[in-house]
Amino acid sequence: MLTWKPIRVAVLCSHRAPGLLDLLDRFADPQAYEIVTVITSELAVEGQARIAARGVPTRAHAIHEFYRRRAANVYRDFATRVAFDRETVGLLVRHSPDIVLLDGYLYLATRDLLDAFPGRVLNLHFSDLTLRRPDGRPRYPGIRAVGDAIRDGQASTRATVHLVDTQPDGGPPLVASWPFPVAPLAADALSLGAREMLNAYVFAHQEWMIRTASGALLASALHLVADGLVDLRALAARPAASVVPWTVDTDGRITHRHAA
Repeated sequence: MLTWKPIRVAVLCSHRAPGLLDLLDRFADPQAYEIVTVITSELAVEGQARIAARGVPTRAHAIHEFYRRRAANVYRDFATRVAFDRETVGLLVRHSPDIVLLDGYLYLATRDLLDAFPGRVLNLHFSDLTLRRPDGRPRYPGIRAVGDAIRDGQASTRATVHLVDTQPDGGPPLVASWPFPVAPLAADALSLGAREMLNAYVFAHQEWMIRTASGALLASALHLVADGLVDLRALAARPAASVVPWTVDTDGRITHRHAA
């Protein structure tokens, strides 16, 4: 699936789209992939002028404005959320994307979005998705994954690009980053009960991951698909907990990761 070049990539983001400018500059490869649009769920995305200057159409589809016009609560009204995602799909399909990339997107993908692009929605998540609970669910899902892993005593963290399904951050992993060692001060902060100190470290650790791994990880995931090394249809059919992803080292080289 999707073994032709270049693949057309639509980016769906919120306030930030980590690594996107790297995809357009440092890791740009027009023979492998093309960013055909960027749609943000907010009024604007960080770096929007720089993104537009590179010829990528950008569009704000502001979720809070959408809800405000309908006098609905963004965190409670699921029917309005379905309507929002249907409009999102309409904006995406105009660009005929082969892949929809969730990059810094803060909302769960509804069935309408997933059904519009079956087996073609990828997400960048700052957690090691090979770490699973006994029932197969990811150990560290959600936007607080980095902090949860550090507070849980993990010695290192990783970021992952995975195929999106209906389970939050639960789809099969495609490619994982190199490990980011957790500093000893995190354990000291935990033992001291120094909440503010730990929160500051978690923020810095996550920013370290976001700023150094995002571009290389996204570029590697798109290359694996464009080069035919990963068949997304076959990947979608596999139990997520059984998948051993490829990995990217600190030089941005793709290798294969051995099971832990």
